[in-house]
Amino acid sequence: MSVSASPDRSDALPPLDARAAELAARKTSLAGPAWLQDEVASRMAQRLSLIRKAPANWIDWQPRTGGLASLALVQSIYPEACATVLEPHPADLHWVTQAQKAPWWRIWNRPKMSYAPEPDGKAGMVWSNMLLHQHAQPEALMKDWCQALESNGFVMFSCLGPDSLQELRSLYVDLKWPPPHHAFTDMHDWGDMLLQAGFGQPVMDMERITLTYATADAVLKDLRAWGRNLDPGRFGSLRGRKWFEQLRNAMNAQLISPKHEGLLMLTFEIIYGHAFKAAPVARVQDVTVVSLQQMKNMISADKTGPVASESGV
Repeated sequence: MSVSASPDRSDALPPLDARAAELAARKTSLAGPAWLQDEVASRMAQRLSLIRKAPANWIDWQPRTGGLASLALVQSIYPEACATVLEPHPADLHWVTQAQKAPWWRIWNRPKMSYAPEPDGKAGMVWSNMLLHQHAQPEALMKDWCQALESNGFVMFSCLGPDSLQELRSLYVDLKWPPPHHAFTDMHDWGDMLLQAGFGQPVMDMERITLTYATADAVLKDLRAWGRNLDPGRFGSLRGRKWFEQLRNAMNAQLISPKHEGLLMLTFEIIYGHAFKAAPVARVQDVTVVSLQQMKNMISADKTGPVASESGV
């Protein structure tokens, strides 16, 4: 397996294998139900109550990575809104279309939705669940979100934070093995990148989720369904049965939590964020030319203002 870091990543971000990231969604989605992604989607959907103005249309951005539960969750909150399921790669778009295909007998009350490989720039909301920490070029992704939104549109996203899987990292350090996963970015860095991408008023929040398991096999089953190790310094070849048995024994011994009656424990830091597309601003020069459409956009932005409620996340 070839390992190569993306040349387009900022030096401030943790390294990530770009080629492996392209294939991760397909491998992960075939490993079993991604119930953690679905649980995070449910928690993120509760944060939509902070937005006063309901979007007329929204984008479910790459649900093959973020889980398939998001579509029904958001549709239950915005039943009148039109949904667009977006997957940029044809194979992923086909997979999601088939996975979300309604039964033939359901001809009434079908939700308003479509499938597309790219946005049309008219979305009121971009919904991105558990994708950002697995993306090889997050700065470019944020700019794509911004371009997909109409004026005063907003993005709602979630991802893993740097405290995730700290117990597994300690285990690998003790065994003198390469990292078990790629490093995750701090939420303050995500906030800075949102501003650089063209968003305003970013609001960031985080919570820690503790999961407990009876066996190491149960831990490994879930980890396979939730993502892949995209660290460029990970093991560069396959490991054998002896290595796998060593891993299982170490997990059964070192992940035990006395606070949880001897069960194995893993911690996940979940980061949530939302931000509005910044209003267009004319650059002031000796002679400033503003088109009629730009003037309309700026006037519209001044009248409507931000649509977040006063209470922050």
